[in-house]
Amino acid sequence: MVEQFLNYLRYERNRSEQTVIRYEKSLRIFQDYFTGVEEGLTWASVDADLIRGWIESLMDKGFEATSVNADLAALRTFFRFALSRGLVDHDPARHVIGPKKKKPLPQFLKENEMETLLDRTQWDDNKFKDVRARTIILLFYETGLRRAELQGLNDADVDLAAMQLKVTGKRNKQRIVPFGEELSEALQHYMKVRDEQVPRLTEALFVSEKGLRITTSAIYVTVRENLSKVCMLKKRSPHVLRHTFATAMLNHDAGIESVRQLLGHESLDTTQIYAHTTFDQLKRVYKDAHPRG
Repeated sequence: MVEQFLNYLRYERNRSEQTVIRYEKSLRIFQDYFTGVEEGLTWASVDADLIRGWIESLMDKGFEATSVNADLAALRTFFRFALSRGLVDHDPARHVIGPKKKKPLPQFLKENEMETLLDRTQWDDNKFKDVRARTIILLFYETGLRRAELQGLNDADVDLAAMQLKVTGKRNKQRIVPFGEELSEALQHYMKVRDEQVPRLTEALFVSEKGLRITTSAIYVTVRENLSKVCMLKKRSPHVLRHTFATAMLNHDAGIESVRQLLGHESLDTTQIYAHTTFDQLKRVYKDAHPRG
């Protein structure tokens, strides 16, 4: 039955030999499993519970969800073929659900890394590109904005007196995001340097050296180059600074609902990913809660 299926892949579906080998490997792994479970079992007598047991055994051996799901996909394709050719009378893999992929925890910078990065002595306060870069990084860190949200800011969206931003998020939904005195001073200095050194050709807050609205790719490059100075994270994007903002807020006892609103998430489920516990938090909880802490 397996040989018929492999020939079907080769000659009717015109699949590459590499694909055929991969499918065969998955099927042989499953065949080894079910022949070892019970004597006399055949492809035709396999049921859904047996497939679920096989998936569990693979996960117990440490296989990643991605690999297990690839094996299950091969099995599904095989049984659809076998059913269509009358080689089996049912498809046991049809309703079997594979393991969910683990969502990686968001990457973020430590507070001391951000302090080092934003140290004003490391930047030229009279150089437009330096002032713009530091202001962009500080704004991401203090507000948690998305890259497109920062790019879309206009001068009119910045209320320096009230220290808040009017942000246009996904699906044009607007929200008000507060900020602190440090960012207020940085924005005022940036605007002064910008207006002295760059022609104003747009109402945008952040502009290129030619006076046009800064591009999202330029924002990405600015952040990546500067994060490289203080961290070894594989990912060094503006979104890492959004993660850093959320992590810092939660680590300093902000409520998760407040963080949700600041980030512009529609669902609290999206914000929950940031509720991971750092070692510092664990130590603090231990000292407060344990009688011998």
